[in-house]
Amino acid sequence: MNTTIKFQFDPRVKDGFFIADYFKKTTTILEKYKPEQIVTMQFFQRKENTILCGIEESLGLLKFASKSFENLEIWSLNDGDLVQPLEPVLKIKGRYQDFGWLEGMIDGILARNSSVATNSRQIVEAANGKILLNMLDRADSFWTLPSDGYASYIGGFRRFVSEAAVEYINDETVAKPSGTMPHALIQSFDGDILEATKAFATTFPNVNLVSLVDYNNDCVNDALKVANYFNKKLWAVRLDTAGNLIDKTVQKCKESYRGYSLNGVSIPLVKEVRKALDAAGHQHVKIIVSSGFNAEKIAYFESENAAVDIYGMGDSLAKVTIGFTGDAVLINGKKESKFGRENKESKRLIKR
Repeated sequence: MNTTIKFQFDPRVKDGFFIADYFKKTTTILEKYKPEQIVTMQFFQRKENTILCGIEESLGLLKFASKSFENLEIWSLNDGDLVQPLEPVLKIKGRYQDFGWLEGMIDGILARNSSVATNSRQIVEAANGKILLNMLDRADSFWTLPSDGYASYIGGFRRFVSEAAVEYINDETVAKPSGTMPHALIQSFDGDILEATKAFATTFPNVNLVSLVDYNNDCVNDALKVANYFNKKLWAVRLDTAGNLIDKTVQKCKESYRGYSLNGVSIPLVKEVRKALDAAGHQHVKIIVSSGFNAEKIAYFESENAAVDIYGMGDSLAKVTIGFTGDAVLINGKKESKFGRENKESKRLIKR
């Protein structure tokens, strides 16, 4: 077990607060009728090329909640392993009352973490080495940020926007959480992007200066306004145009982009911003894009050689599309399982 990660669990876990009632009732029954029975349970999923994650957290859960953790025998794969359908990723052997009641929680931990890790890996592969920014703070419950951040890290992400997202990451190569600016800052300066950016630059002079330029739906002109004022001090501009809008410049030159989608952060918008910045001598200014990006959209942008330097994404990372199942397959070392399920041996499993 990776002892460098100190996963945090709600104390109510030990009382069964998060456990389905039938697991609790089963524990009560087996403690009465089969107190010394030894159960072997294995966990698997059904998707191809899944990036496994949640093993370390599941082991942490067992250590936290099991009254007899030291009596359990555990075998598992590692976080980050590539797994295939029906392949066992975790096996636990012991008395049901010592671990079996946690089956649902382990299923959920593995499902969410593996989904986030797999989503992250798909995005990393689509981005062709471009910088990726995990912005999951706005996409799901704040309670999930530490686990989601770790899972995204396992999938290949190295840049995050919140401290919570890096709580479980022990890697000096991961940058300190940072971000750009929200629309709320610009709103507070009466919609004046330049004044908002000046305030940011003055308050945080040692941070890469990034200006959010879609507030007025006029990314090209506002990007130029900020770049002309700050020149070399401006590190990047971020485009975050909503999908129901067409930027003013793109609308004016839409005839030049027949066949392209014009809405939101589009290929034409990126082209127009890059063209305008370069023409004004601001080739150094990077372009960050966000709003509606997933692996498919990034792959499309890359296929078009879009002049994007950094992709930011949120909800596309958090979609849970992978489910795990825990099955009891052996009782006291003998086959006893639901029809169609059986104990599967695997040389990949490591004794914990």
